Amino acid sequence: MAGSQVPVIDLGPWRSGGPQARARTAARVDEALRAAGFLLVTGHGVDPSLPARIREAARTFFRLPAALKEPYAVTVGGRGWLGPGAEANSYAEGAASPPDLKESWSFAADEPTGDPAVDTEWYRPNTWPREVPELRAPVTEYLARMRALSDELLELLATALGLAEDHFTRHTGHPTWGFNLNWYPGTEIVGTPLPGQFRIGAHTDFGTVTVLDRQLGSGGLQIHTDADGWQDAPYDPAALTVNIGDLMARWTGDRWRAGRHRVLPPPADTPAEELISLVYFYECDAHTRVESLPAPIGRVVHDPVDSHAYLRDKLQAITVPAGINTSE
Repeated sequence: MAGSQVPVIDLGPWRSGGPQARARTAARVDEALRAAGFLLVTGHGVDPSLPARIREAARTFFRLPAALKEPYAVTVGGRGWLGPGAEANSYAEGAASPPDLKESWSFAADEPTGDPAVDTEWYRPNTWPREVPELRAPVTEYLARMRALSDELLELLATALGLAEDHFTRHTGHPTWGFNLNWYPGTEIVGTPLPGQFRIGAHTDFGTVTVLDRQLGSGGLQIHTDADGWQDAPYDPAALTVNIGDLMARWTGDRWRAGRHRVLPPPADTPAEELISLVYFYECDAHTRVESLPAPIGRVVHDPVDSHAYLRDKLQAITVPAGINTSE
């Protein structure tokens, strides 16, 4: 089963253990990222009341009439509301599908670097919905925790490869990131799924690490491995789900696999199921040159890429053009 390839990693021994405990943790991480690209992480220190407050406020927004949400509408990569039919993640793999059955509120990096060309594209101000002012405080706190946790995970990943602890974090002095509140409503909102339509179509993420706070559901997360195909992702209410993205896979010369995943459509037996996921996508400093680590660490030598040219191309790929009929 795929779940057996997704270990639970307790950060406690990594943070406070001796060299042997840290080495054991790093070895388990290396093994898991080779197999599935996913981890469950406990001992992260995030109080569960924090994502609960975010979900409560986000649900208030998503359940507003469309006319009140429309002024916040943006396209993929923007800061604001991604409405129905805005995104189709399967296109990141070059696979056509109907649009994803979700709505999102998207945040992204907003602290300018001082380079106007970079800031205009990657560090714009975030938007906050006036109708739910109670969203801002918990999201701001959560974002700070996710940034710190992501850097800690990158240090763990570097150690798992036998590299200096700052091998990746030396490229996250002023990183870009994205944070999506994904709302997966039931069929009374989205209608009956079309053939091949998912809450999120099959894809890999694009950056370095993704940290997910998810809810358990029948129409929930599935992960793909070569050994097992598609399987329901393991769930632990105390854990955050972590996967690596394309840039990290390229960086490791495909030693590690980007975690391929999808989110199932609303289930026929519980069509009213409603889930909200908190998804933090971590990247690196704008226009980092990502080069594959050579053998014996790496397996494949990819051409070097500009991290943010790569990200831009992927974000454009999953954007559903305006005017596309999403009901057929």
